[in-house]
Amino acid sequence: METLQFNKLLLKTAFSCMACDGDIDNREVKLIKQLQKKSKTFGEIDINEELDTLLLAINKDGHQFMSDYFNELTTAELVEDRELKLIEVAIETIKADDKVEYSEIKFFKVIRSKLKIANEPILEKHPDFEDYLEQDIITNSYLSRLQEDFFDTHISNEFELISKIDDDILDNLKDKNEE
Repeated sequence: METLQFNKLLLKTAFSCMACDGDIDNREVKLIKQLQKKSKTFGEIDINEELDTLLLAINKDGHQFMSDYFNELTTAELVEDRELKLIEVAIETIKADDKVEYSEIKFFKVIRSKLKIANEPILEKHPDFEDYLEQDIITNSYLSRLQEDFFDTHISNEFELISKIDDDILDNLKDKNEE
């Protein structure tokens, strides 16, 4: 997978994790912008433009957006390092608002089911991710039900454009790293 294509998938992962609970918290937006500002996590992508594009797509049809995202993950050919990066960004985004909803755990488990990376490399680098990696009894019918259950219980809200959130608001949010 080309770098630009991967960076867009990585941002779509962060965005999807941010929106999967039906609420986009400003702390999640701040995290994504910090990841880009501090370490160019998403490469040379115009973060505001790309987030607004994703937001318009999810507002148009949230279930279709998420379904397309899951299909994109399924067909993506990712090396282990990129899968690990995707998992890291997903979990960081889920944790960013200091509350982990059941819908977010279900969503993460669907993401995890689409990747080939074993748990060991993840736990070597992130032993605190163990709770996210606990497996239920996995069968194809279980994974299908998990994905369907996410859509059955997912409320698709219409979100405000990310570019409309004032940077001053984001700057005034307490940073988890400062605590």
